[in-house]
Amino acid sequence: MDRVTNRLQKPRVLPEPETVDVKALLAVCVTVVLWGSSFVAIRHIGHTLSAGPMALLRLVVAAAALTAMVVVTTRRAPRIPRSWTSLRLILAYGVLWLAGYTVVLNAAEQLVDAGTAALLVSLAPLLVAFGAGRFLGEGYPRPLLIGSLIAFGGVAIIALDSTGQLSGLGIVLSLTAAVLYATGVLIQKVTLRRVDGMTVTWLGSVIATVALLPWAPQLIGELATAPPDAILGTVYLGLFPTAIGFSTWAYALRRMDAGRLSATTYAVPAMSVLLSWVLLAETPTAYGFAGGALCLLGVAISRRRSRRVAAPSQELIQPRG
Repeated sequence: MDRVTNRLQKPRVLPEPETVDVKALLAVCVTVVLWGSSFVAIRHIGHTLSAGPMALLRLVVAAAALTAMVVVTTRRAPRIPRSWTSLRLILAYGVLWLAGYTVVLNAAEQLVDAGTAALLVSLAPLLVAFGAGRFLGEGYPRPLLIGSLIAFGGVAIIALDSTGQLSGLGIVLSLTAAVLYATGVLIQKVTLRRVDGMTVTWLGSVIATVALLPWAPQLIGELATAPPDAILGTVYLGLFPTAIGFSTWAYALRRMDAGRLSATTYAVPAMSVLLSWVLLAETPTAYGFAGGALCLLGVAISRRRSRRVAAPSQELIQPRG
């Protein structure tokens, strides 16, 4: 009997059953690649367009592309949700993330080097993890927290290769971008419980475009002198990282926990390093290789399921004669 009692005091610890949504996983991969390419495109554009005008052109292109995508996929004109609660959530998502985050990040990258901006903005997935645990009931899985911290360390290593360009305002803007990013993800997660992902992304982009219209006169003036490759680069940002990237993100977010999904975006800096190597012939330094590998390791750990305590079986409960 004592032997049975001792066995009951040490229940087996089993991993949570893993359920893989292949389509959601593919959507995550597409998002990571496209968002990683956005940093390469922004670096290529440089300072040709100011922060606000570049964000406006990017969102105009995205809104037009998403409108066409909705019409083609649903074979009808886009429909606006009738629920006032849903509309308020989408309004907040569009203004805070698609509009606010884009402008603030563009401005930050003009004041601090790319490595510093990436490091500070990478606080966002950690904020999402804590916010989702606190407000969305996702809890604080140990693999997610450990993996996120490891991946953040990888971003910090990549940032060691930065130029060292610092600005107090740039740091504040980068941190503000991280908060806007995290808030946008949490709001979007709640919204996706009510509205489908395509509608949320489309309407959010339209709202963001309207919010950025005050920069229209400046955009028109800068387009007159902007080189064609800068304009094409901004159009690329609107079509791929924004229209397609945010659509695949919404698809995955509707099917996954916000915290775990946001942790996968730590693969974006590693993807950016790889794409810069391939497309811009920028050979990664030792910092880039080591930091990128650490980012991917952290993402892999964050994707692991928490372990759970198995219920004692009848074989353990019933003493044998």
